[in-house]
Amino acid sequence: MIGYYAHHLGAGHIHRAAAIAAETKTPVIGFSTKPEPTGWTGRWIQLPDDAVDSVATDITAGGTLHWVPRGHAGLRDRMGLIGKELAKGEIRVMVVDVSVEVSVFARLHGIPVVVIAQPGDRDDRPHRLAYDLAERLLAPWPHFAASTWPQRWLDKTVHLGALSRFDGQPPAAPEPGRRVLALWGSGGLDISVEDIGAAAAATAEWHWDVLGPLAPGAADQPNLTWHGWVDDVWSRLSAADVVVTHAGQNALAEVAAARRPAVVIPQERPHDEQHATAAMLHQADIAVVTSDWPEPEQWPRLLERAKMHGGTEWSRWSPGDGAVRAASVLDDLADAHR
Repeated sequence: MIGYYAHHLGAGHIHRAAAIAAETKTPVIGFSTKPEPTGWTGRWIQLPDDAVDSVATDITAGGTLHWVPRGHAGLRDRMGLIGKELAKGEIRVMVVDVSVEVSVFARLHGIPVVVIAQPGDRDDRPHRLAYDLAERLLAPWPHFAASTWPQRWLDKTVHLGALSRFDGQPPAAPEPGRRVLALWGSGGLDISVEDIGAAAAATAEWHWDVLGPLAPGAADQPNLTWHGWVDDVWSRLSAADVVVTHAGQNALAEVAAARRPAVVIPQERPHDEQHATAAMLHQADIAVVTSDWPEPEQWPRLLERAKMHGGTEWSRWSPGDGAVRAASVLDDLADAHR
C-alpha cells in the first residue's frame, strides 16, 4: 500500500494526489485535513485541523521543523491518526506533498518517503532534513528549468513536468469574442478587487471572467463577471483567449493542460515559491510573465502580447504524462519494499 499525505492549503495538493492515485496499480490511502476528493477510490483519512492559535508556543521547535506548536491537541491527534496507520506495516511507501514533519514521522517508522518537491529557496534547516531523507524527490516541473539544488538532491529527482487533473482532456468549444479568464486560487492574493476592476476598465474590448475568491462589493464593470468558485473550470479555461493567473503550481498545470496563452503574475509565498516558478517560465519563454500587477494602461498591450505569444509552449512545461510517471515511480518503490 502507498500512503499519501496532501497539504490542505490550496486545492492543488489534493488535485495532484487524486491524479497520481488514479494511475497507480498499488492501493493508495490518503491523509489530509481536506475532505476526500471526488473520484478517490481508496481509503481516505481526514485529519483534525492543526491551525495554530495566538497562545501557541515554540511552533518550529527551535528552528528544526516548520509546524509543531507545543501542546496543540490538533497536532497531537493528527499525528496519532497517521501513526496508527503507519504502525500497521501495510504502507510500503509514504508520499508527502508538503510537510517536513510527516516526512520525518514516516521515516522514523522505517518507511521510505517520496517528497513532492516545491520550487523556491529550500535551503532552510527543515527542508534540508526532509529532502535529504527522501528516497525520491518528485519535481512537478520540467528537467530544463533552472535549479540551484545540491547534486545530492538532483541525483534522486524525477522531473515530472506539471501535472493536472485535466491532462489528456480534449478542449471544450471556444466562446466568441475576446475573453480573459482571471484564475485565482485559495492560497491568498496580493491584489485587490479594485485592481482587477481597473484592468477590466482599461480593456473594454475584452470580457473578463474571474474565478476564485469572490469579494463582497466586487468592482462593477460591464465587461467583468465574477463567478466565485465553479465546478466546470475546464470549459472556461478552454474558452479563454488569454488567462491571467498567479504562479501557483496547480493553476499553471491547469493552464498548461489547456495550452492557453497566459499572463503569469507571481504572488508572495514562503520561500519565494511563486517567484521562482515565474522565473523558470520567463527563462523558458513559455508564457508572458510580469513581476507585479500591471498598471491599468499597461493591460491592453499585455493581453495582445500574450495572445500573440500563444499557448503551444506549455507542452514543454507539461507533457501530459506527469501523473502516469509519478505513479510508476511509486509502484516500483512499493514493489521493492514489500
